[in-house]
Amino acid sequence: MNKCIKKFLVIITSFMLILYPTTTAYAAKYTVVKNDSLYKISGLFKTTVNKIKNDNKLKTDKIYPGQTLEIDAKTYIVKKGDTLSGIAKRYKITLASLKKANNISGSKIKVGQKLIIPGVKANEAAKAAGVIPYTQAELDLLARLIEAEAGGESYNAKVAVGAVVVNRVQSKDWASSISGVINEKYGDYYQFTPVQNGMIKKPAGDDSIKAAKEALTGKDPSNGAIFYYDSSSTNTWIRSKQVTARIGNLTFAK
Repeated sequence: MNKCIKKFLVIITSFMLILYPTTTAYAAKYTVVKNDSLYKISGLFKTTVNKIKNDNKLKTDKIYPGQTLEIDAKTYIVKKGDTLSGIAKRYKITLASLKKANNISGSKIKVGQKLIIPGVKANEAAKAAGVIPYTQAELDLLARLIEAEAGGESYNAKVAVGAVVVNRVQSKDWASSISGVINEKYGDYYQFTPVQNGMIKKPAGDDSIKAAKEALTGKDPSNGAIFYYDSSSTNTWIRSKQVTARIGNLTFAK
């Protein structure tokens, strides 16, 4: 065969493989337990028996305890302060279904544990939640924090303040939701001054709302910061942290 033709076929084949992958990537693996059936599992994960069979190349409806099935579902890594009921509430699912999907009989979970979120498809969750899950109320809360902390700063600084909250939610060392992070306190003091002095209650301007939405898409001018402070701060502890960005009067650090 002519070398040019061969090269052309290789390129076309590679392109077709990109367009039509031979395997599907799934976010979750479910372990079958006693008395399970494909019908019950399909109901739990809001899918169909045929889809489960096709995705796992099953020729019959027979399954057995201990068998692992690939399921198109969102997964979640447990963070500090998480509870099963809190996770269920965040994703708007029942506590019973969350426990069933993860074969949990009690209420104990540990940091770093991977949980399957039944009924929430992996791709759907990503589109709906941005880089982290949030409610409309949490978007408003984040925008109000940005307004209180960076109302007089540049738009880029506003996005960076929002990104700090997002970075904390994504870290195992902080609360696992926007409201949890913003309202977190140690002793008698809140992590964020506007929560302490009540400025968080003031409505956010259009720029702060826009900045909150942009931070939730993953934009991060703070370069991974989990702290920020203004130029008037004399706190030696916060000033000892590694600086990741300086934007206007705000310094971002981790």
